[in-house]
Amino acid sequence: MNFPVVNMERTGQNIASLRRQHGMSVRQLQDMMGFSTPQAIYKWQRGETLPTVDNLVALSAIFAVPIDAILITGA
Repeated sequence: MNFPVVNMERTGQNIASLRRQHGMSVRQLQDMMGFSTPQAIYKWQRGETLPTVDNLVALSAIFAVPIDAILITGA
């Protein structure tokens, strides 16, 4: 059985795209997420890490999209 695998790079590109579509700077998203620094957001956008489940829930609410519209699966 094949399970979907999250593509970290494409997911990061998608987060950056959603942020831009909503007219937000990284700093604005950082403030909305309650982060003291923007490093986590930059790491997501570069595909180095993925948001935690609670951060995915927050991003889903901020961007008004379901979580599966944030995560990109496949190669």
